[in-house]
Amino acid sequence: MSDKSWVELLFSRRMLICVFTGFSSGLPLYLLINLIPAWLKTEGVDIKTIGFFALIQFPYTWKFIWSPLIDRFPVLGMGRRRGWMLVTQVALLAAIAGFGCFTPQMDTWSIAYLALGVAFFSASQDIVLDAFRREILDDEVLGLGNAVHVNAYRIAGLVPGSLSLILADHLPWSQVFLITALFMVPGLLLTVWVREPQLARAPKTLREAVVEPFHEFISRQGWRSALLILSFIFFYKLGDSMATALATPFYMEMGFSKTEIGIIAKNVGLWASVIGGLLGGLWMIKLGINRALWLFGVVQLVSILGFVWLTGTGPDLVALGLVIGFEALGVGLGTAAFTAFIARTTDPRYTATQFALFTSLAAVPRTFFNASTGYLVAQYGWSGFFWICTALAVPGMLLLFKVAPWREASSQP
Repeated sequence: MSDKSWVELLFSRRMLICVFTGFSSGLPLYLLINLIPAWLKTEGVDIKTIGFFALIQFPYTWKFIWSPLIDRFPVLGMGRRRGWMLVTQVALLAAIAGFGCFTPQMDTWSIAYLALGVAFFSASQDIVLDAFRREILDDEVLGLGNAVHVNAYRIAGLVPGSLSLILADHLPWSQVFLITALFMVPGLLLTVWVREPQLARAPKTLREAVVEPFHEFISRQGWRSALLILSFIFFYKLGDSMATALATPFYMEMGFSKTEIGIIAKNVGLWASVIGGLLGGLWMIKLGINRALWLFGVVQLVSILGFVWLTGTGPDLVALGLVIGFEALGVGLGTAAFTAFIARTTDPRYTATQFALFTSLAAVPRTFFNASTGYLVAQYGWSGFFWICTALAVPGMLLLFKVAPWREASSQP
């Protein structure tokens, strides 16, 4: 354990870097989720077409396919990390600003292709930023650094999800997209400012970059251990992810107005999540990643039951605030520990490919299983649905006995 206080650790140079990486990583995703649909709706595009745009997020699920290329080849003479960071960030800045050159009613397909490009470069940026962050963080501060990154990631959502929408009431959309794109500039400045990590050598061949990350992971402790870890990554946040997939329709059906939901979700939800992530990162310094996964996982599981409670309270704003706040706190804590676990599980020689593989697997429930939530609600009602989500959170907790035993408190891999 370092002799540094938590204040010194929190305000260190490495944590500042994690703020920039999180913000740069979150901005493009929230633009696709929040700003693009709002733009299309404002310009009169029909709701079915807008729903089709959800498919552009597939690069986030399949990014492990091209991650070996990023792990193998340096670019622009800046190394494997800084070079790819610069390429993806410049491409994102140009692509985001490029939306302003199109008219939704006339150029729907062009906008779809451009949005797919943003998703591709955003997923590619995530590959290299995840690897870069893993390589600059010691195991001691791995949890805190990932918590800072995740919090900055969420705060970045305020730009396309709030600021850009406000600007759209006063400025042409072309200027809105240009201003939004300029928020990628801090990430570019970070890339120019930081040094290339020197912790691990690059794979000598493309075959080594493709095969060895998977071979190393499977052979590390055997295929059974590898399967247990992959199962844990899949299940740990499955229940929570499904419970929140239809949160807004649930709140509306409980009798809350969109304004009430928006005000409470934006204020209570966002900041409870940020506080949870930050506290989680600090507590992990004392607890270690294993014990944090246990304790934070329990909070994450219990928070789902808040939705069950809300089904019986009626449209009570205090109850809504408590449920949203506690659920967001659980998400913040659980995500901080979960992301640190994924980072710890990667081998420093293959950070980009292994990190991309693990985070892609973690995204599968959000991408595919959440599609079944509407059917489950129709079949079992809201209360039954949330009990199912609670039950689906249990397997991930049980797998902790094997992948992160409580008695192994050290955060070492």
